[in-house]
Amino acid sequence: MHKTGDVVLAKVQFTDTFEIKTRPAVVLFEEFGNIVVAGITSNLKMNGIHLTKKDGALKDCIIKLNYIFTITAGMVKKQLFSLSEEKKKKLISELTSKLN
Repeated sequence: MHKTGDVVLAKVQFTDTFEIKTRPAVVLFEEFGNIVVAGITSNLKMNGIHLTKKDGALKDCIIKLNYIFTITAGMVKKQLFSLSEEKKKKLISELTSKLN
């Protein structure tokens, strides 16, 4: 079972095409075999939460809180790392502010 803040490598479908690619994503929550995740991009010009090698990322990247989707557990290839408590708090705080 995956928990909030786990960064996984998963098969995801892009919004502008039917193509499915393997990309990193951060778990927001898991329930009934469905995992809600936010996509991660290496495009540092995007808005979101910055991750660095120090955080565990292979290279600097951005958690995109405007790119949230649901996948099944079978779409997760592997877990890469987990966010620190500080980054998880920032993730939850920024996501909550977008919902308000």
